[in-house]
Amino acid sequence: MMNSAYATQDRPAVDWALLTVRVIAGVIFMAHGSQKLFGAFGGPGLEGVKGPQGPGGGGVIGLLVAIGEFFGGLGLFVGFLSRFSAASIILIILGAIALVHGRNGFFLSNRGYEYNLALIGLLVPVLIAGPGRFALGRFLPLPKASETVRPHPILE
Repeated sequence: MMNSAYATQDRPAVDWALLTVRVIAGVIFMAHGSQKLFGAFGGPGLEGVKGPQGPGGGGVIGLLVAIGEFFGGLGLFVGFLSRFSAASIILIILGAIALVHGRNGFFLSNRGYEYNLALIGLLVPVLIAGPGRFALGRFLPLPKASETVRPHPILE
């Protein structure tokens, strides 16, 4: 069992680790979502987004995926609604595994789901621990959890 002195001493490292994870995941998903939403970085833009399976898929699902990736990545990057963003992106990734990558096997060289699992592993710490101390949500006038300086966990 950890004593409070050990937990307090280790907390700065946890906050820096969560910041690193959030920024990296945020950049990845903002870039990926901007390809779908805006056609940035050689992406298809909204006209080319027909769904998670490409042309012929559901247009509404593709739009929701693009919005979720971009704004979820933005939420992770700045540290606002980070848990919600991480959970949303994990669901999007699970959908990509189920609809696209799963049938190709594990390895990325065969367009498998290896990379998807790595991204889920990157997002799970934020989902569990929250965004850490270096998050925009900590500085906004949001409803606070009982007598702490942290915002309500649902807003982290």
